[in-house]
Amino acid sequence: MSGRDLFRQPRRFGRGAALTLVFAGVLVAGAATGSLPDGDHPDSFGRKAAQAAARAGTRHDDVAKAAADAMADGKSPMEAAERAVSRSGDRWGAVYSEGEYQEFQEALDGEYTGVGLWARRERNGRIEVTRVQSGSPAAAAGIRKGDRLRSVDGHKVDERPVTEVVALLRGDAQDAPAGTTVRLGLERGTRAWNETLRRARLSTDSVTVRRLPDGVTVIRIAAFTKGSGGDVRTAVRQAPADGGIVLDLRGNSGGLVTEATTAASAFLDGGLVATYDVDGKQRALHAEPGGDTARPLVALVDGGTMSAAEMLTGALQDRGRAVVIGSRTFGKGSVQMPSRLPDGSVAELTVGHYRTPAGRAVDGRGITPDLEAGQDALQRAETVLRGLGDPS
Repeated sequence: MSGRDLFRQPRRFGRGAALTLVFAGVLVAGAATGSLPDGDHPDSFGRKAAQAAARAGTRHDDVAKAAADAMADGKSPMEAAERAVSRSGDRWGAVYSEGEYQEFQEALDGEYTGVGLWARRERNGRIEVTRVQSGSPAAAAGIRKGDRLRSVDGHKVDERPVTEVVALLRGDAQDAPAGTTVRLGLERGTRAWNETLRRARLSTDSVTVRRLPDGVTVIRIAAFTKGSGGDVRTAVRQAPADGGIVLDLRGNSGGLVTEATTAASAFLDGGLVATYDVDGKQRALHAEPGGDTARPLVALVDGGTMSAAEMLTGALQDRGRAVVIGSRTFGKGSVQMPSRLPDGSVAELTVGHYRTPAGRAVDGRGITPDLEAGQDALQRAETVLRGLGDPS
């Protein structure tokens, strides 16, 4: 799986989503619960959603009561809420401090406090740096793609989920603002060293575009922050008319669903993008008409492709718009609703799930690519685009 220090991650694995999502103006978060058995059918979707909503309503009440009781006794409301969430059985239920939630909101505006590293966990459990943001503290320190991250502030990171590694890198808005330091243990070949970096205020740089020598345009979306969907539409309009497009969603841990829907609109002429439920009510997301439906398109995915990025992938795949290449995606398709606790912290509990246009559940399953590929995914994409032919 992949991640980056763009958004505040859980301090314990399973402590909610990597990113906050916005569904119809309501702030929610997506996470994989694996709670839907293989036998689930779309016809049972509404009933299960209603049951989930009822359970979540009860759990929210229980968590709020635990927090209030703790505050009345002079104890930590947040710790009490975390214990209540743990007892609730909601694997991806979460309690965030006020500072953590503030980081979520600020990150979605296109800025974050961090050191400028992207990372992923390899099959052997090691954490590898996959990208270093230009102009960031990590870049200034000479950290490179391919370096191994061994520790963060003395905490060994091997075998940890990337969500936990990101939590160590990030801090939160109150406890680890710009200017605070974080000490990294690194390794490159036979060299091992420590580097102390100062966190800085950075832009997310969510959408990047590059052209390959054969005329293919690669649009990489690191996360769906505000404006990223519009950036994708602009990139598609500006791409050479005689070249295909690679939509690189590898390591994209999600973001604003509205922005993912806008990105879908760049490639679809209206129609369904996904269905989802909140409090037992089924809703739908639709692309705007007028997208480019003729140009050859390949979507690249991997185990770090999550949430809103999976929703976009599923829509393009189900509607026959893109060939999906890579490895199975993460499988984060549940919806969580937040509630404010007495001390300003926020509790989030699962209330429902979303599905692709064909009715496929993503939660705990992920999206299976049309073609499996690893490090050669981009080369495979170029080959496929040549086979799809000239869109004219």
